[in-house]
Amino acid sequence: MWPLTFVGIAIVLVAAIGRRAGSAFLVGFLAGLSFYLVHVSWTALYLGPVPWVALSVLESLFFGLGTVLITLAYRWFPRVWRGPTARLAVLPVLVGALWTAREGLVSTWPYGGFAWGRVALSQSESPFAPLVAWIGISGLSFVMVAIVALGVQVLSEPSPGLVRRLAVPSVVIVAVLAVPAWPTSEFGMSRIAAVQGNIKAGYFDAAEREPGELLLGQLDASLSVVGEGADMIVWPEGSSEYDPAVDAGAARSLDALSELSGGAPIILGAIQERGDEVFNTSMLWQNGGVEDWYDKKHPIPFGEYVPDRAFWRPFAPELIDLIGRDYTPGTRDGVIDVNGVITGISICFDIVDDAVMRDSVDRGAQVLLAQTNNADFGTTDENQQQLAITRLRAIETSRSVVSISTVGLSAIIGPRGETIATVPAYEPGALVEDVPLSRGLTPAVLLGGQIEGLVVGWGIGTLLVSGLLARRRQG
Repeated sequence: MWPLTFVGIAIVLVAAIGRRAGSAFLVGFLAGLSFYLVHVSWTALYLGPVPWVALSVLESLFFGLGTVLITLAYRWFPRVWRGPTARLAVLPVLVGALWTAREGLVSTWPYGGFAWGRVALSQSESPFAPLVAWIGISGLSFVMVAIVALGVQVLSEPSPGLVRRLAVPSVVIVAVLAVPAWPTSEFGMSRIAAVQGNIKAGYFDAAEREPGELLLGQLDASLSVVGEGADMIVWPEGSSEYDPAVDAGAARSLDALSELSGGAPIILGAIQERGDEVFNTSMLWQNGGVEDWYDKKHPIPFGEYVPDRAFWRPFAPELIDLIGRDYTPGTRDGVIDVNGVITGISICFDIVDDAVMRDSVDRGAQVLLAQTNNADFGTTDENQQQLAITRLRAIETSRSVVSISTVGLSAIIGPRGETIATVPAYEPGALVEDVPLSRGLTPAVLLGGQIEGLVVGWGIGTLLVSGLLARRRQG
């Protein structure tokens, strides 16, 4: 239902026009609540309403502040630049830039931010999706809001000739949709087996699991890939409760699977302890040991670690104490060479981090492996939302993505965003496919961060200049 995103943006913009700062904040805050309380309701499945409401309120506070900026743009800009050309050509771009600035802020701050819910992420199956290869996810958000703001402005203009003015946004939409898809640079295939064990992998399943159940479940599901000639076998995040680097039994099991599969290396997820630090790790198991690994760079605050634990614990001690150990952010690069195939690794919510994904491709990743564990979210929409983001990442980077979950829905997605194969949720299974490998960098990978910085910097600067000039004219 991707077209409804444009309707939602329009409702917010129309409601922001002509308000004072206080009422604009209230409108934005309520708009944010109406969105986030639905969008991230999966956070309440096991933890109850406190984290769900707290996250939704925090994001809605930022939404309210962003709406204030948009209201000020609608107030100040027409006072300084009064011609209809400026209002139609520049004001919508300014509104789009300010919306993008708010999305950029909440995607990185506080504690690494929460990039879920950006408007562009709704477009994974829309005609606008190919744009992310050119301008990235933030760039698509900017274009979407600017188009809607242009339509709102056209309808707001008092001058006659409405039909003629409506041609302006129509031409812009056609021009945007006419941008060709980025040409993929495929150069070969890798036969990849991705295994979904459908095991009790949730945080709260630990007390009910038998010892070794995670590992055994993955091994059982992996038997179907034996004899398929896989170049590599990929398991999900947290697919073994034992670290094979220190547990001899787990090591023997992986060696046996690799041998049965013709020596195929295995990429699996496990928790590693090194000294006093704990890492959420994806490791390459080959030749009887760990040959390379990636540690999750951005553990989830209040999920995988508690920032400023002493400060937050008094507010919800029972919930905070559920997180018994804090994962350490990783510092290693996110690429692993698997017998000549350069794989880019992402662990769970890494997939929503623009910088992590761009860095992997920039370092030469030819295919992306997205390992995740959705077991704590049950049959909620979280998995579908994450898969939509994954599809956009495939298009943005022009890379195939193997998205493998403990419980599903798992999928292999081609470099144009096409679905190659899937395993249904809550069913054990495996995907064995010849997955396209790609080289070359899309404009989004090369310049996506700079595009976002330019748009945001111009938007904030233009708003400030408009405010100063408007005050001078009033004075």
